[in-house]
Amino acid sequence: MQFVLGLQEVIRWVGDAWEARSAQTALSAARRRYLGRGMLCVLSGKTGARQGAMRIPRWVLLVGAIGYLAMGSVAMTGARAAEMLDRTPRTAVMSAFEPEWTALQAMLEGRREHVVNRTTFLTGTIEKQPVVLFLSGVSMVNAAMNTQAALDRFNIRRIVFSGIAGGVNPELDIGDVAVPEQWGEYLEAVFARDTGGGNYRLPSFAQRPPSHFGMIFPQPVEVPVSGARPEKRSWFPVDAQLLAIARQIAGTVALKDCTVEHKCLTHKPKIVVGGHGVSGQAFVDNAAFREYARKSFAANVLDEESAAVAQVAYINKVPFIAFRSLSDLAGGGGAENEMTTFFQLASDNSAVFVRAFLEALPAL
Repeated sequence: MQFVLGLQEVIRWVGDAWEARSAQTALSAARRRYLGRGMLCVLSGKTGARQGAMRIPRWVLLVGAIGYLAMGSVAMTGARAAEMLDRTPRTAVMSAFEPEWTALQAMLEGRREHVVNRTTFLTGTIEKQPVVLFLSGVSMVNAAMNTQAALDRFNIRRIVFSGIAGGVNPELDIGDVAVPEQWGEYLEAVFARDTGGGNYRLPSFAQRPPSHFGMIFPQPVEVPVSGARPEKRSWFPVDAQLLAIARQIAGTVALKDCTVEHKCLTHKPKIVVGGHGVSGQAFVDNAAFREYARKSFAANVLDEESAAVAQVAYINKVPFIAFRSLSDLAGGGGAENEMTTFFQLASDNSAVFVRAFLEALPAL
C-alpha cells in the first residue's frame, strides 16, 4: 500500500512539473519531503566530487526518484508490519500446549483467524467476553515474544494464562488449580565458580541470595528503564482485581477427577488462590530441586512460561493473571513422571476455571 501511494505522489509531482514547466520545483519538494543528504546531488542533477561536474537529464532523475521512493516504501511497509489487526477491546487468553489450546477453542464463538509470524491468533467470544486466543509456545522466550506480538496487534486490556504446571507445594496434588499472586524467574542466575569443599565464588557484580542450589545462585531480573538504571525485581505481581475475582469464584467451580480413559485421582481437585509461582527455562523432574524451589521461593507451582508473560505484562502495564493446573509433581511423585497420564485432565481443569473466570469478569 505504501509503495502505491509513493508512486502516485511522484507521478502527481511529475505531472504538475510538466504542466508548469518547472521540474526543478517538483524535485525540490520531493527532496525536502523524502530524501536525505545522500540523494541531494542526484536530485539537483549534479554528480562527481564537485557539484556541477556533470548534468543529468531531468527525465533520468524522475525515473531514479520513482525507484528510490519505491525502495523506501517497501522498507516502510516492513517497518510497519506490527499494524493493529483488530481494535475490539479483548482479553488475551493464552496457553503453552496444544491440549490446553484445544480445550479453550471448544468454548470460542464467532471464531476468526489471524496468523502473525507463524503464530495463529483466534478472535471471538467466550461467555460473551471478547477474547483473543493463542499459544505462547513452550519456554520463556516463546512466551515473551508471542505475548508482545499480541499486545502490538490487538487491543488487549488484560491477559489470562491457562495451562499446566509441576507441583512444588506438597499440600497440592495432581489436578489442583493454582492461582499464584506473584511470579518469579527463579532460573535467572549466576552459575558460580566452584572453589572446592562445597564453596563457590560469585563475580563481584552478583548478589548472594539467602539460598542456592549448588553452583546456581538466583539473581533478580533487570527490567530496562529508559534514561535510568535497570529496575531489579525478584517478583512480578498479578493484577489485584483479577486475583480477587479468582478468589470469589474458586469455591463454585467443579473440577474433573478422571481422565477419558477412566484413570481417576484418589482425591477431589481443588483451587488454591495466592502464594508464589516460579518459571524458568527447564522442565523439572527432580525431587531435590523441587524441594529447593519450595524452600527458597515458597513456590506452589513451577512452569516454563508464566513469569515471562508476567514481566511483559508488567512493562506494558496490562493486568495479568495465570491459572496453572498440576499435571505432575516435578519429581515429587513415587514413580514415573505423571504428566503424560494426567496432561489432558489438568488442561481441562485449567480451561474450566478460565471459562468461569471469564463469565465473572466485568465487561471491557
